[in-house]
Order: sequence, then C-alpha cells, then structure tokens
Amino acid sequence: MLILKANRDALLKPLQTVTGIVERRHTLPILSNVLMENKNGQTSLLGTDLEIQIHTDGPQSDTPDFRLTVNAKKLQDILRALPDTAEVSLEQEQNQLTVKAGKGRFNLQTLNPDDFPTMNVAEDISACFTLKQELLREMLSQVQYAMAVQDIRFYLNGLLMQVDGDQLRLVATDGHRLAFSQAKIEAQLPFAEVILPRKTVLELFKLLSFPNEPVTVEFLHNQIRFRARDTVIVSKIVEGKFPDYNRVIPQDNDKIFEINRSTLLSALERAAILASEKFRGVSIAIRPGIMSITCTNNEQEKAQEELEIAYQGSELEMGFNILYLMDVLRNLHSEDIRLAFGDSARSMLMSIPDNADFKYIVMPMRI
Repeated sequence: MLILKANRDALLKPLQTVTGIVERRHTLPILSNVLMENKNGQTSLLGTDLEIQIHTDGPQSDTPDFRLTVNAKKLQDILRALPDTAEVSLEQEQNQLTVKAGKGRFNLQTLNPDDFPTMNVAEDISACFTLKQELLREMLSQVQYAMAVQDIRFYLNGLLMQVDGDQLRLVATDGHRLAFSQAKIEAQLPFAEVILPRKTVLELFKLLSFPNEPVTVEFLHNQIRFRARDTVIVSKIVEGKFPDYNRVIPQDNDKIFEINRSTLLSALERAAILASEKFRGVSIAIRPGIMSITCTNNEQEKAQEELEIAYQGSELEMGFNILYLMDVLRNLHSEDIRLAFGDSARSMLMSIPDNADFKYIVMPMRI
C-alpha cells in the first residue's frame, strides 16, 4: 500500500534532523529506528535514545494515516544515494517498507510502532524565553568546544545554561580551560540554571540553521525543551553541581594587549605543525613590542614565530596547550582579541575588546 510520495529532499532533510541522536547499536534494537507517522495529511518523524528526543515535521501527504518504525541510518543512506531531484515512494506491506525511486527498489524491515519507547515530557515550565537562532548559535559556538569529553566528573561533559533577569549565560569547562558567553534576552526571569548534556548541545547547534527565526527555550522538571520551526528537542538535564565559574575568572591580570585574531591564529597553526604530538605545548613569551610563539618536539625540531604587539610591560614567558588557544580563536568572529596575563602561575584571560559578554580562561602548563 502506498503511504507516502515525496521529493527526495523533502523526506531526507527531516530524517537527517532526527538521525543524529539515533544509536546504530543499542540494547533495544527499536531505538535504531525512527518513528514515522502520518496524521491528517501531515507526516512527522521522531528519534530518541531515551536521554534526548527530537520530533520534526516531514512532507505533507494525502495518503491514509500510517504509523511505522524503520532503521533510521539505512533509510537515510538510501535517500542520500539517490539523485537530488528523485521522486520517492514509500509502500508498506506487513512488516516491510519498500522505498521506490526510478527503477530502484529497496526493502527495509519495520518493527511494531507500539513498541517504540518515547520520553515522558514534563508539563511544568519553570522558565521560558525566546531569542533569535543566530544569537543562540553564536553563543554556543563561543563555548561548546570547552566541554569535557568522557570526564569522570560527568557534570563537565556538558554546558551550563543560566538565566537571571534579562541575562542568558552559557559556560563550558573541562577543568583546564573555561569559556563564558552571555547575552541580553527579552524576559525577566528568576535565577535558574541547568546543565545540558554534550549530545544535546551538539544536536541543538545543528538545528539552529535559520538565523532570523526564533527558538524558544523551556526549563522543565529535570528536562529542557527547545522549539525551532517544525522541530522540538526534549532532553534530560545533567544532575550535579557545576563549578563556580566566577572564582576561575582572573580579576587582576595586568599584562594586557590587543592583537588581530586571524594573525595570531595563523601563527599558532604554523607553529603547531612542530608541536609535540603528546603534550601539544606552546611557549608564549611577551616583552615590549614583541610576542614570541615557540613549539618543539621530541625530534629536536623547533618552530618559532614573532608578532608585533602594542605592549610595553614587563617580560613574561608561559606554556599552554596550543589546541586550547586555536579552539577559541577559530570560534570567535571578532577582528581583534584582548589577552591579559598575570604571572607564570596564573591563568590567561582572553576577551573581546569593548565587550564584557565573552571570556575565555586557560590554565598554564609546564613545558
């Protein structure tokens, strides 16, 4: 029985929205599937791993209502391999879905949709606000790279989202560096904070692809919900206490200068070619008018760059993980950045000139 006929892209795009969270190998085989439904001419797709759930609208259809689950990755791969302009027909017969395009036929196994587990979404909303997708995406890009990866301190494997009055703050740290971004929102909210799981942050970032359109954020009981266009993401939040980021931000670093972001990034990328693959260390030395960047490795190879800076303070030399410096510079879009150093044992503070809404702190390392 024909259940859906649509252009290849009209089906592939919503499918790609949900498949990012679908696990290829799961203890529950049905969680490798996507739930497809058609009600009153509107199809929808839902994927979940029981920690995060994404629901989005698919193409409209004048075929009878249906409900099925099919392997998400296989269906996505088939659609990707078809020509952009292909017309696709889906036919369902008992426990099989047939995908037809041109003279191609692909038979996929389906599983009972009644067995598909969905998250119970809390109804109580403790905080709700709306902002432009462009703003939230920019804030995420400024901090998400600093999240920890598989740290035993599970609360670091995510991102702190904080609301307070008309301020939204995002903070990420892996214990060696910390990124902070804040922005004004059109709301007046009591103080509230949640820790978003790493996977949720990455999926949300992909979703925010319509800069001038709104995204609505809702704090629920032990969950968070994002609504953007035809898509809704619901995610569990991370239990635990996020570190007090205010204690980490240096207040009295007095060796301060500004430098062109692209110039510094290019110099670091060249020096990184000869950095030790194990430690990724870079030595940064500043003296009046000059910033030196030096990398060495176990083969006694050495890279050295010198940049002119408007600095007239005392000399200082410190070591850092060069990847931490390149990460932040690649994710900022300002022309210039401000560097503030204290002494060789104190963290370095990076910010954007005349902008108090972004801060990046990176701890020194011994080289």
